[in-house]
Amino acid sequence: MHILVLSDRFHPEISAPSFRVMDHAQEWLAEGHEVTIVTCAPNAPKGKVFPGYKNKLYQEEMMNGVRVIRVWSYMVPNTGTFKRTLDYISFAFSLTFFFWRYPRFDVVVATSPPLFVAFGGYLLSWLRWRPWVFEVRDLWPESIKATGASKSLLLKFFYWLEIFLYKKSSRVVVVTQAFQENLIARKISAEKIEVVTNGVDTKLFSRANITHNRQQTFGISPDKFLVGYFGTVGMAHGLETLVLAAEKCQHEKRIQFLIMGEGAKRAELEELAKQRKLTNIIFQDFVPHEKMINCWGSLDLSLVHLRPDPAFEKVIPSKIFEAMAMEVPMVYAVKGESAEIVQKANAGLCINPGDENVMARTILELASSQDKLSKLANSGRTFVKTHYSRTTKAKEMIDVLETVVKK
Repeated sequence: MHILVLSDRFHPEISAPSFRVMDHAQEWLAEGHEVTIVTCAPNAPKGKVFPGYKNKLYQEEMMNGVRVIRVWSYMVPNTGTFKRTLDYISFAFSLTFFFWRYPRFDVVVATSPPLFVAFGGYLLSWLRWRPWVFEVRDLWPESIKATGASKSLLLKFFYWLEIFLYKKSSRVVVVTQAFQENLIARKISAEKIEVVTNGVDTKLFSRANITHNRQQTFGISPDKFLVGYFGTVGMAHGLETLVLAAEKCQHEKRIQFLIMGEGAKRAELEELAKQRKLTNIIFQDFVPHEKMINCWGSLDLSLVHLRPDPAFEKVIPSKIFEAMAMEVPMVYAVKGESAEIVQKANAGLCINPGDENVMARTILELASSQDKLSKLANSGRTFVKTHYSRTTKAKEMIDVLETVVKK
């Protein structure tokens, strides 16, 4: 089976869709399938083309056995809804325009957000007479509404487009049970929806693969207790709570905070830390994916936080699986299905989002209990290997695709 994957984000960008798409592709290749990925030149989150790449109309490369086709897109930083929407539309237009250059394929997988990638999948399916699968990693209109980042008229259009694409797709694959329930409540047939959660490559993400210590990785003393947040620093993440929690932990000189990532709120958070004269928090840019093993290995405790909004109770941040695989305990400030996973795994302590006082107290509690940290670390690793290995999830996805192709 030849699988054509459409993804707005892909390697070498540091993002959840990049990892999911590449990891699945590697597993599918190992099973004898062919994989072609259509994406754009790497540029996120700053909207600048990565070194070694150009924003050409059409270009191809081979990456770990996967054929990667990159098409032109209008590139902007990850700020401002209007310009980002133009970015998304341009990619959907380009990937559709070059449909005639793609190899013969059996099925299209369009991973979203943004919704316009899925719209491109719909058009490509129509042009090449092949089935298409709508992979939903986030309920994009709902999450936009939760951040207050868009006007009501634009949101209405997004909601209309979302339902239109669900109905036109051959199958809908969602990454959480909550997403499935949401779609069923909105009259999307339950028979059409499959759940394939995110996971992690537990062979790669293992403490056995750590090659650099904390001092070498971040320049931070091994005597420190390092508390870190890795990921997008955006409007949805509410990381001012983390900064304020760091302020409340200043009296404990051993504790050091780290925010590693980029996004719309990064500069604002740095200014907040500067205004509060915080010396116990540092900011770092993203690093290549292969270096993340050492970054995770440097942490004593991981923080995961999303703003307290019902929309975010439906998501499962993929970083929780990497944290568990790397035996890093979590302070987990997200409600809903993902919190249930963390609790079931006994991989961290769950708290309410948006409460810097509770966050600070929980961090101080764990920093003084090595026995508790060790139990959480060991339990998380065991749980994720059993239930959320990327190999298992890739096989689940293949089962869905084969069913669609056979119809």
